Amino acid sequence: MGDVFDEELREQLAEARRLRALAREAGDEDGAQAYEGRVTQLLRIAAHHGIAVAHSVDEEEED
Repeated sequence: MGDVFDEELREQLAEARRLRALAREAGDEDGAQAYEGRVTQLLRIAAHHGIAVAHSVDEEEED
C-alpha cells in the first residue's frame, strides 16, 4: 500500500509542476500561483510521510 501512495504522490507532484509551468508560459500568474500552492502542499505531505522527493530551491518552504 505504501508504494501505491508514494507513486500517486509523485504523479500528482509531477502533474502540478507541469501545470504550473504551462500557466507560467501562458502568463497566467493566478494559475501559476495556485499550482505553486499545490506543489508546496504535496511536498509537505511527502515530508510528513518520509517520502524523499527532489525539489528545487524555489520550492523549499520558508520557516
